[in-house]
Amino acid sequence: MDNTLRGTIEMTAAMAILGTIGWFVVLSGQPAIDVVFWRCAFGAVTLLVICAAMGLLRSRLSPRVMAIAALGGAAIVINWLLLFSAFPRASISIATAVYNTQPFMLVGFGALFFSERLTLAKFAWLATAFAGMLLIVEASPDAGAAGTDYSTGIAMALGAAFFWAVAAVVTKKLKGTPPHLIALIQVCVGVVMLVPFANLSHLPADSWSWVMLATLGIVHTGLMYILMYGAIQKLPTYLQGSLSFIYPVVAILVDVGAFGHRLHPAQVIGAAAILVAAAGMNLGWTLWRPKAPAPQAVK
Repeated sequence: MDNTLRGTIEMTAAMAILGTIGWFVVLSGQPAIDVVFWRCAFGAVTLLVICAAMGLLRSRLSPRVMAIAALGGAAIVINWLLLFSAFPRASISIATAVYNTQPFMLVGFGALFFSERLTLAKFAWLATAFAGMLLIVEASPDAGAAGTDYSTGIAMALGAAFFWAVAAVVTKKLKGTPPHLIALIQVCVGVVMLVPFANLSHLPADSWSWVMLATLGIVHTGLMYILMYGAIQKLPTYLQGSLSFIYPVVAILVDVGAFGHRLHPAQVIGAAAILVAAAGMNLGWTLWRPKAPAPQAVK
């Protein structure tokens, strides 16, 4: 099979899996902190087996690399906590759409810490996403369909995007380190961070909750990382960026199909504006045609 085709299949599968995560989080019936703890615990076991099978456990990592990976892990765990807490408050659809403001957080970090230039096109996409955010925030959610605290849910989704961007910036410092090993360190950090706060004295009593939690760790963490990192190694950046938008589309379809949540027209327009702006930022689209160079005079 062609490498690009195989990478496309892997990335599509990874993003489709990621798009169902809200369904498993909500149906587990557990508090967000317990969901994240068990995701990290099951994910750590899964990734430990994978790293051992790949011979990655023999890699020698410096204390500096370990510290940076651990810092990224802390940011990832906070990101999960905020996103999972946003689902029951603002709905899976809205939380996922708002969460996809991540590229703009990264652009801000790039300008602040890496002296990256903010182009007019980037400002235009940022303005488009901001307008979409205003439409979502100003929309009046249905009392039954929306979550318990709409505004708080949106704020949590924004916070999750911020900490994802922090983790992405930190991970840039780990170039050359096997990504599966980074993921293992991150989920192990999550276990250590959350074990004092997880409700381990009252474990889920039903098998359904355990199936949901185990799936989040084994499938949505272990398997998803394998597929995603495998795809990243095979695909050009533009194709990675375009396929990543399968995730929010699947999440919105799951929210509509499984939970019957319908977005208001303003929310639909706002979510679409954010996703289009994020796509434009990732793929380098421009909102206008560049001026054609003036013809040179014949000498």
